Amino acid sequence: MEAEVRTHTALHVVKGAVVKVLGEKAKWTAGVYVDGNHGRLTVKFDRKPTPEEVAEIERLANGKVKEEVPVKVYELPRDEAEERFGEDMYDLFPIPPEVKTLKIVVIEGWNVNACNKEHTRTTGEIGEIKIRKVRFRRSKGLLGISFDVLD
Repeated sequence: MEAEVRTHTALHVVKGAVVKVLGEKAKWTAGVYVDGNHGRLTVKFDRKPTPEEVAEIERLANGKVKEEVPVKVYELPRDEAEERFGEDMYDLFPIPPEVKTLKIVVIEGWNVNACNKEHTRTTGEIGEIKIRKVRFRRSKGLLGISFDVLD
C-alpha cells in the first residue's frame, strides 16, 4: 500500500486524538500536508500543548491504529451529507459550492471528515504514528503537528 494513503489516513486518526486531548476548540482543521510517510495536521487553536498532551495525542492515535477499526467512506449528495454529519465534517478550507457529491470519511466515534483522498480500509493498515514536531503560531492561532508513519 502506498505510503501517502497510509499517511493521509493517519491525518484522520491524529485529528481524532487531537480533539480528544485538546477538546472541541481544536476541531477545525486549517491545513494538511502529506509527502510520502510524512504528514502535518494544522488546526486552529489558542496555545501550544504541553509535552504530556503531545505524548497523549501520540498514544491515543497509536491505540486507534492497534484497534484496527474500519475506515468507512460514504459517497453522498452534499445536502444529505450535511444533514447526516453536520458542520463537523468540514474544515476551514471550503469545498466549492459546485461540488454536489461528497466523500465522507468516518472512523466511528473518532473522526468524521469530508475528504476526497484515498484511505486505508482499517486503521491497522496505517502503521505506527510518531509525532516529530509541534509548532504553535500565536499570531495566527494555528497549531501544526508533524508526524511520520513508520513501517
